[in-house]
Amino acid sequence: MNYWNWKKLTITLFRVAIGWHFLYEGFSKLWAENWSAAGYLSKATGPFDRFYHWMASSDSLMKVVDPMNMAGLVLIGLGLFLGLFISISSISGIVLLLLYYFAYPPFGGDIFGSAEGNLFIVNKNLIEALALMVIVLLKEKGYGIYALPIFKKNAKGEETTTVEKPLEAGSSRREALKNLATIPALGIMGWGAFREASQFGVDTLSGATIQVGGADIKQLKGTLPKGKLGEHEISRLVMGGNLIGGWAHSRDLMYVPALFRAYNTEKKIFETLMLGEKAGINAINIGFPTMDTINKYKKMTGSQLKVIVQVAPDNDLKDIYVNINKAVDAGMDIIQVQGNWCDWLVRDKKYDVIHKMLEKIRSNKITAGLGAHTIDSFIETEAQGIIPDYYMKTMHHDQYWSAHPRENRFPFEVDGKKHLDHNRFHDNLFCLYPDRTVEFVNRVKVPVMGFKVLAAGAITPEDGFNWAFQNGADFICVGMFDFQIVNDVNITIDTLNKLKGRTREWYA
Repeated sequence: MNYWNWKKLTITLFRVAIGWHFLYEGFSKLWAENWSAAGYLSKATGPFDRFYHWMASSDSLMKVVDPMNMAGLVLIGLGLFLGLFISISSISGIVLLLLYYFAYPPFGGDIFGSAEGNLFIVNKNLIEALALMVIVLLKEKGYGIYALPIFKKNAKGEETTTVEKPLEAGSSRREALKNLATIPALGIMGWGAFREASQFGVDTLSGATIQVGGADIKQLKGTLPKGKLGEHEISRLVMGGNLIGGWAHSRDLMYVPALFRAYNTEKKIFETLMLGEKAGINAINIGFPTMDTINKYKKMTGSQLKVIVQVAPDNDLKDIYVNINKAVDAGMDIIQVQGNWCDWLVRDKKYDVIHKMLEKIRSNKITAGLGAHTIDSFIETEAQGIIPDYYMKTMHHDQYWSAHPRENRFPFEVDGKKHLDHNRFHDNLFCLYPDRTVEFVNRVKVPVMGFKVLAAGAITPEDGFNWAFQNGADFICVGMFDFQIVNDVNITIDTLNKLKGRTREWYA
């Protein structure tokens, strides 16, 4: 088996693999619509963050940086893959990788930590840079175009068309074919990559590639309308956080929460958020535990997604402000008192806690919302003179077969408890008194965001969206898997375009 020099072949495969990574990253950015590194650079951390922020802040500079980044990735990739100008390509690759490395250095907290493993000092960019350094230092470069006779020079520096040792014609041809083998390999891999991008679409970060269902995006029917919530202009369809956080109202199907969490890995969450933004959804309402994940997504992508976070008092610390302070420090755009907690505090007549929490949020110049499942919570807080900047209320009708019988409904019972008694609440109804909810919503003078509009999957989007908007909701908050997003956006657009029967003024 002397046909291949196995040491040479191994080096070739090593070089080609790195080259393909560069090449595909470059072409992915070229294929992505309106790709820019500005978001990535604007959130840079580490000792040189000001340099990266400076680049991102200049539109004229980014018009140079973006094409150079894409061209650099492609040219470096081609050089390494085909074996042409290998040393120059390797050194250029090292420089580019170090620029990526110092944009988000893995010390003092790495935003890529859970996406690529637990990292400290050493990450993929550094390893790949070191690998390229090995290629630079190795005398043997493997098979490649560089080794063809046309690129060799004699002692006088003149090009020659012969190899150093006289070879038989057949042997010479075989050697030439070996050095040209990467060309058809590039063609095959390039064809596959093109098919992949054509089918799924490609969105890229400087360090990784995230794929989004691009084919679905083409099915959008228009632009998602927006409204004002405080100083923020947000889409009338807001993404909910339950499916991302793994909180499933699955009745007695105990495996469903685990299934949610298994499907929505961090990578899938990021893909879902990115697809939502592409479809026109620019806001998400999340539970407090999901805050770090969303912030990580925003740092990695440069996303401008508006984040509404739900906060609650800390019983262990007996501190009603601690989670508000954490949300403020984390840069949340809008903060609201969580729905169950509002219900419990009203039930226990602790109106002062709700008032103090809203005022604490407002003292930070942040829009303050109040959530609830039971309409009595809002009726009683209003009677106490407590008016939030907006209400977030469960809004759905009860005309579905699994709805809890009206005679068995009790205020403040939507609290997460699971009762063995079939006549008690068992997680299948969230707007206990739809008529009273509609009456309240239609007389208040602040924006209203409806949530649980599908009764956790018991009502179709066409029906649930229309009912909520028709009965006064200014926004609706809906949990969505990635494969539901485009359809939900289209239904929202159709619903608002054809809406009839709404009598309440739009307060947002």
